[in-house]
Amino acid sequence: MVHRFLHDDVGQRPNWLRMNTITLSLSNMANGGAAMGRDANDRVVFVPFAIPGELIRVDIVEDKKRFARGRLEKIIEPSPDRVEPPCPHFGTCGGCHFQHIHYTAQLRFKEEVVRDQLNRIGGLEGITIKPVLANPEPWAFATDITFSPTSNGQLGFWSPVNAQVIPISTCLIIRERLLETYQDINLELTNLRRLTLRLGDDESLLAALEVEELEAPSLETDFPISVALILPDGVAANLIGDNYIVRSVKGSDFRVSAGCFFYPSPTALEMALDAILDYAALAGDEKLLELYCGVGTLTAFLAPKSATTTAIEVNPDSVADAALNLYNLENVTLYEGPVEEILPHLDFQPDIMVVDPPMAGLPPTVIDEILVKAPRKLIYISSDIAILARDGRRLAAKGYRLVEVQPVDMVPQNYQVLTISCWLYQA
Repeated sequence: MVHRFLHDDVGQRPNWLRMNTITLSLSNMANGGAAMGRDANDRVVFVPFAIPGELIRVDIVEDKKRFARGRLEKIIEPSPDRVEPPCPHFGTCGGCHFQHIHYTAQLRFKEEVVRDQLNRIGGLEGITIKPVLANPEPWAFATDITFSPTSNGQLGFWSPVNAQVIPISTCLIIRERLLETYQDINLELTNLRRLTLRLGDDESLLAALEVEELEAPSLETDFPISVALILPDGVAANLIGDNYIVRSVKGSDFRVSAGCFFYPSPTALEMALDAILDYAALAGDEKLLELYCGVGTLTAFLAPKSATTTAIEVNPDSVADAALNLYNLENVTLYEGPVEEILPHLDFQPDIMVVDPPMAGLPPTVIDEILVKAPRKLIYISSDIAILARDGRRLAAKGYRLVEVQPVDMVPQNYQVLTISCWLYQA
């Protein structure tokens, strides 16, 4: 079996090129996608592209007192979960972490990481963690993708392995229409920070250009495509066509403008939504408060089952989309602005609170206000299990009990896992 990310045999190198090389037995998967084992001094060693249960030879590339990082040199005893990665860029481009692992094993490792992080970082024990919901589309699932410019005028992904942007010729986790557009596009990269391609449910295409200065790069493609400019303040300016696409969730259409967040996998989003609705268990008489509501996707399904729904979002384009997406719901009140500024001024006590913060999690001031409002039920949606564990530790210390966690595989082939967690307040 050939593994493209492996380097030449250490025994063939001249002495001056040789690193500290050890044999390592791997025991667990770490958050971040590296397998881990312990060396002869009981120090943890993290190794990307390896699998728990394997015996490997490792080059130590980062040597610290408490831990080390290694580069996989040779697989002595492979895991039965190991498969041949189908993508020629795997191991170098940085976009995927788990293509070398059978998909069912990916789900198992993600569940183990969720349990470990909540226990070790959050100090949370005795929790019901349900099996990770498998994505029906483990390949070609993503309806949007973000590229960065390379130093020689191409587009690619940031690679932590090489500490630079690596150009790619193909990508197996995005929809075929997006791949065809990427392969066809001709773009002047001067002044460009990032390019995001988005695909609507009607196959419409939107290119969002994030720039350093107020000057649009030129873009050419044989495909009909809308183009929007993302200004330094995050606001989108329309250049060509519509500056939004339309996504359908459970039969409802949602306008999503350039620069607005939307989950990449439509099928996984619907599974996550089912879990959120199950945990909310709305009876129709609740006051619901949603923080970081985005374009109103969750709001649209929560509000009809509640007495009143109040939603807060800082991105003005997302608020404008939410106002359109929720126009027929008379019991919804939208607030535009930072959650930490608006939340203290709300003069009601919510029965249920739903939070879907950015990757950085909840700011301490927001956690403080959640504790002041003290909703009887809190549903926390997170894409970073370590951040959920960090925030959960504070919530648990002030009276919230984590009842259950439902992980969802929003991004297959990647170490990240979406979690929906249900917390109950016990004064």
